[in-house]
Amino acid sequence: MSSRPLRPRRGGAPQPPDSGTAAASPPSNGRVSGTAGSKSRAAGSLAGTRSGLARQRALAENNADALVNLRLRMAAAYSWRILIVGAAVYVAYLLLLRFELVGIALFLALVFTALLRPPVNVLSRRMPRPLAVLVSMLGSIAVIGGVFTLVGTTVANESGELGKEFSGGLGRIEQWLEGSPFHVSPSTLSGLQGKVSSFVASHRSTLISQALSGASRAVEVLTVVALAVFCSIFFTKSGDQMWRWFTTQLPGDSGSTWDRAGRAAWSTFSGYTRGVIIVAGTNAVMVGISLYLLKVPLALPLTILEFIASFVPLVGSPVAMAVATVVALAGRGVVTALIVLVLIVVFGQIEGHVLQPLVMGWAVRLHPVMVAVSVIAGSIVAGVVGAVVAVPMVSIAWSVVRELRSEPAGDDADVEVEAPDPS
Repeated sequence: MSSRPLRPRRGGAPQPPDSGTAAASPPSNGRVSGTAGSKSRAAGSLAGTRSGLARQRALAENNADALVNLRLRMAAAYSWRILIVGAAVYVAYLLLLRFELVGIALFLALVFTALLRPPVNVLSRRMPRPLAVLVSMLGSIAVIGGVFTLVGTTVANESGELGKEFSGGLGRIEQWLEGSPFHVSPSTLSGLQGKVSSFVASHRSTLISQALSGASRAVEVLTVVALAVFCSIFFTKSGDQMWRWFTTQLPGDSGSTWDRAGRAAWSTFSGYTRGVIIVAGTNAVMVGISLYLLKVPLALPLTILEFIASFVPLVGSPVAMAVATVVALAGRGVVTALIVLVLIVVFGQIEGHVLQPLVMGWAVRLHPVMVAVSVIAGSIVAGVVGAVVAVPMVSIAWSVVRELRSEPAGDDADVEVEAPDPS
């Protein structure tokens, strides 16, 4: 009995049949082979599903890693750029400290320019612009000189009476401190006066040297003012031409960006300067009228002090009014001093809630917290000059950032681009 030879396995040599095995095994049928094929297909499908899930899990992990890496890359990019900008600002600060007088002179020149440009623009309609600049400059110098001359004359005329009033005022202050509710002993007050006299006597040489250094500082102040007036003449006469020349020297298309930033900065700075002048003048008028009606000594000098101190936002006006309170206490008594103290609060409310929003709201869009922080930070960095310069510098920086973040004027963002002709 002959048996059919077995099929060789794929990739292998044919195997000889085993007579015993072939005789014992039953012949294969179609049902058995179909069941084996379905099981193998099910196993392959399950293995494919598991491999697909593994690929999806790996892809999700890779996406998460890519997201984290993207955030880290963005943080790193911002970090080193911020460090570079901070280093540049620090270098500029060191240069300003090295050339402090020049920086102050240029700042004052910009202030004078912001104040002189409106009258110069009006006068230039009827006369040549250089002549308009000269007339405006001489008129401003005459007004300022006249005010300071009037202040000096007033102080000189009241000097005799002021000595008597202040001596009597000091006596009234001593009686007030000795009474209720302070009950300060007379020996304490006399001991305090002795300590002040001994301090002045022991530090006389130091006070004299400080006075001499103050004289040298006065020379520096005159130099700064002269340089500021000189620069403001040219800024007022041909400032636009100077700025256009500067922007044309910049490489590439950066000139238009600098032009936008510079014009935004100048608009904010000039608006801030004129607004501060209006607010300071209004405060000075209110303080002067109040001190005159209360018959406080040195009313006109205190009014000028209030005008100058108002250039420091939130801080200058209360400090000037505190000085006026001390003068009123020494010259007119406790009641007048208390009235002046109440006026500090009233004028502060008028300035903060009426004058500042009405006059300067369109030029300076800073929160009062930001204004206070800027003034304190500026005073820490550069003293009184820093307190005066801080708020306009922060306002300029913010206006430049807003301008550069907006679309340039004249650019139409909705311009439709025609598709090219396929022919």
